[in-house]
Parts: sequence; structure tokens; C-alpha cells
Amino acid sequence: MNESRLSKPTDRTVFQNAWVVDDVEAACMKWVNEMGVGPFYIAEYIDAFSEMTYRGEPADLSMYVAIAQAGPVQIELIQPLVERCAYRDSVPAGTSGFHHMCVWTHDIEADTAYFEGLGYEAANQGRAGDIVFAYYDTRPLMDCMLEVVTQGDALVERFAMIAAAAENWDGKDPIRS
Repeated sequence: MNESRLSKPTDRTVFQNAWVVDDVEAACMKWVNEMGVGPFYIAEYIDAFSEMTYRGEPADLSMYVAIAQAGPVQIELIQPLVERCAYRDSVPAGTSGFHHMCVWTHDIEADTAYFEGLGYEAANQGRAGDIVFAYYDTRPLMDCMLEVVTQGDALVERFAMIAAAAENWDGKDPIRS
């Protein structure tokens, strides 16, 4: 195995693919009805983040987020409620589109130094409780952003609950909170 690959700071196991949408509930129902993916768990994030930056400047970030599991990959649908954010850098208001892949981080400072050293700026960085995350603007590399997030126990448990709900899902209650 290539030793330099092993020295990279980020865990490169992609566990989530995310889309920016205009109407999170309508997007959930399209996934449910056309792809059979669900159930989706929707959460509102308003005033939920601290230490939030956008391109290195203090910023606010508010959004609705829906998450479901599709086999080994988590599906995230995001409806931004602000304009100055990583989501709107690549998906303009009034449109929907693929935005990012997500991986765990074990050292976000090392990830930031690594990605910025390659020229991939942190578009958004912030904290929600003990969870720290960043969106690196890796569009020149892979036509989308890369999110890294720390692996907190509560977040891992929530993701496991969402994955378990998708197993043998009978189509009932497609949108949950």
C-alpha cells in the first residue's frame, strides 16, 4: 500500500452523499416515491452552531436537513436558509444539485492544514456541541465539496438509529423528526 496515502489526515471512507434542495420535504418525498429510500429524519438547525465561519469570516448558518440511509450510504438533503454559505457556493437558490460527500475526521486541524495546503479552502467551518465540521471546496478536484466531521458518540448513535430504521422499512411514516 502507498505509504503517503496512509499519512493523509482524513478517513477516506465516504459514508454520506448530500444534495442541496429548495424544499426539503418535497425532495424527501421524491426520494421516497421514486427511489424507495427512507424514512427521512428532518431537523431544523437555527442558531445551532458556534464558531461558524464562511471563507474565514464569522457567519451564520441555518438550514433544514433530512437524512435517510440507502444501503451503505447515507443520503442528506439540505435546504439552506442563508445565502452566504458553502451550499450556495455551488447550488444557487432556486435550484437543486449534488453538493458534497462526507467523511469522518480524526484531526480537523490536520485536515484543514492538508486541504488548504492543496489549495482547497474551508468554505464553512463550525461546531455543534462537541461535533466539529468543515466543508472544503474540493470542486476543482471532484466537482463537489468534501465535508469532514468529528465522530461524537451522540452523532454516531443517531446515524445508527437512522440506518436501522431503513432496514426492512415498510414505507410508513416517510418523514420523521
